[in-house]
Amino acid sequence: MIRIPAGRFVMGSSLKAIMSAAELCQRQAPSEVCRPRAFADEQPLHNVELSSFWLDSTEVTVAAYQRCVEQRRCAAPPYTEGALRFWKPEYPVSLVSWEDAKAFCTWRGARLPTEAEFERASRGVSGRQFPWGDLYNSRLANHGRYGVADTDARDGFEELAPVASYPEGRTPEGFLDLAGNVAEWVFDRYAPAYPEQTLRNPAGPSASSSNVHRVVRGGHFKSAPVWLRGAARDSQTPGQRVPHLGFRCARGSGARSSAPSDTG
Repeated sequence: MIRIPAGRFVMGSSLKAIMSAAELCQRQAPSEVCRPRAFADEQPLHNVELSSFWLDSTEVTVAAYQRCVEQRRCAAPPYTEGALRFWKPEYPVSLVSWEDAKAFCTWRGARLPTEAEFERASRGVSGRQFPWGDLYNSRLANHGRYGVADTDARDGFEELAPVASYPEGRTPEGFLDLAGNVAEWVFDRYAPAYPEQTLRNPAGPSASSSNVHRVVRGGHFKSAPVWLRGAARDSQTPGQRVPHLGFRCARGSGARSSAPSDTG
């Protein structure tokens, strides 16, 4: 794990940043999917104050997760149901639900990071666009593309890659794979817009019938480059288990102190 000190950062995207995201998207897929409204949930820009926290430097691996399975504290991912090619010790664990991810982090004496913590780790206090800087580089992450075939082997891997396969794509603080490979569950429930006020250790909206989805961050091996940005957001139903969705764990009291009472 790597420690991030307490501090403030600006979370989300400006209108200018959203227009730039749409332009990046249009270069690969000039279509309706690349309109600025596709990225509107990154607004508004708002200040976030975070307590210090620790975050895994890489995604949780199959080998690490298997130890929890062997102790009967975690559910075994369904690799035998046609996904054995993803069952490699050095790969990030995938085919795990939000509850599976939460259970593993609890077993480790940790927790899922919040959406704000993930964005702070990916973008730093400078607000860079990608974990490695402001310019897209196809060789610094395991990503995909828009098209009939949505994987892209030109980055070195057609599907999943061993964790830490892109050392040049690390953040200045040393985090790896915050963009691409597997997308990552975070703690928060999804909302289509952020609150406008300054937030301290935010952990997402409280439970309601309209926001059962959980936030997913970071993009994955089938994601087009625009979804590798540190501000990009996605969501999934918490029971979803797919080969391109995994997680990493965090430690620190800040998120716990403000997290809604919520287990599912």
